[in-house]
Amino acid sequence: MHPSCSSSEAFSARTSAGRTLRYPTSENIILLSSKGGRAGGDRAGVCPGAQISGEYGGHSALDADGWFATRDRGGLDVGGYLFIEGRADDTIIRGGENIAPAPEIEDVLLAHPGVREAAVIGVPDPEWGQQLVAVVVGDADPDDLRRWARTRLRSSKTPETIVFRSELPKTETGKLLRRVLQAELEAAPACSPGLV
Repeated sequence: MHPSCSSSEAFSARTSAGRTLRYPTSENIILLSSKGGRAGGDRAGVCPGAQISGEYGGHSALDADGWFATRDRGGLDVGGYLFIEGRADDTIIRGGENIAPAPEIEDVLLAHPGVREAAVIGVPDPEWGQQLVAVVVGDADPDDLRRWARTRLRSSKTPETIVFRSELPKTETGKLLRRVLQAELEAAPACSPGLV
């Protein structure tokens, strides 16, 4: 560790996406709330710059001020380190609450010794808007996994349904294909709460 670095700064350096290009903050990254205002708890990133594609499919990817909406959720800590929490479009809306499946819910499932991989998806629900479905690769006992999740997550973040699979759909580089998984779940017979 560099002599001028604190242990918390060293931790941020190891666990973050790095510092913004112009330390410390928002000349080059703006965090927007889900309603479009700056900052707030439910954030999505936008950034400008020559490295950003100005067009995609013949249409501008930039807003009127030249900013590109990354659709990433995240935040800056006091040291200017950027932490990516996931994709804004992966947000599950359950009973009016915006729930990000990663990292909190998926990390709890992954901490169970019988789970090798996990993804949490929102599927349509007539009462709540969406219900949480955990798709798990592993040999965990379903009842034990439910108890595990209930003791570590508040009830609105506990998946109602757990589906076991031999593998999760991924890109060639190993990135989870949430939209493919969501489409597969929505096309399957109705997911009822507690179904394994």
